[in-house]
Amino acid sequence: MDTHQEKDSVIILSGGMDSTTLLYEYRERIALAITFDYGSIQNAREQQFARLHCHRLGIQHLLIPLDFMHRYFKSALLESADAIPEGNYDDDNMRATVVPFRNGIMLAIGCGIAESNSLKRVLIANHSGDHAIYPDCRPGFIAAMSQAMQQGTYEGIEVLAPYTDISKTEIARHGARLGIDYSETYSCYKGGEHHCGKCGTCTERRQALAQAGITDLTVYDD
Repeated sequence: MDTHQEKDSVIILSGGMDSTTLLYEYRERIALAITFDYGSIQNAREQQFARLHCHRLGIQHLLIPLDFMHRYFKSALLESADAIPEGNYDDDNMRATVVPFRNGIMLAIGCGIAESNSLKRVLIANHSGDHAIYPDCRPGFIAAMSQAMQQGTYEGIEVLAPYTDISKTEIARHGARLGIDYSETYSCYKGGEHHCGKCGTCTERRQALAQAGITDLTVYDD
């Protein structure tokens, strides 16, 4: 990547593996990062790491509350740790973790913030492993959302989603090349002090790090 590019982008940053990797990979283009507090079980733990990495890189960090989602939306992620199913992302029971249209809402807000700050792109770290369960992570949705944003803004704001067609394992390989310590990220859907080791994100995290040949320093409870 050209390290002399202008800072023209906003990133949606959760504090998990994928968005943290994207933050480091595109840090020369990122003017500000947005973390959304939408009332999910893991939000507080994720936010700690989102702040940490933005501070480390000198990137402005915004925390935006979306408490209406917790009040009005239905998802296991908005209920309790006991409501979180265990298993792989491609298991039908993982549909309980879908937060309806979450990425659409976050991209729309990111678009407004980008245009308000004379920026051109909104970065998001969806990847191919998300496609089976999460409709708002699929290529068709990302392309349609980008087109809508371009049509709905004076400056033609677009979505940049470079991980859409690659796996979490490949993202982990990107992170290894960037020197990221993944123990300084948080993935667990149950939101505990340590990763549970059994929910969909923990299972996927473990597999990705193992397949990428990265020593997993994450502390798991199982």
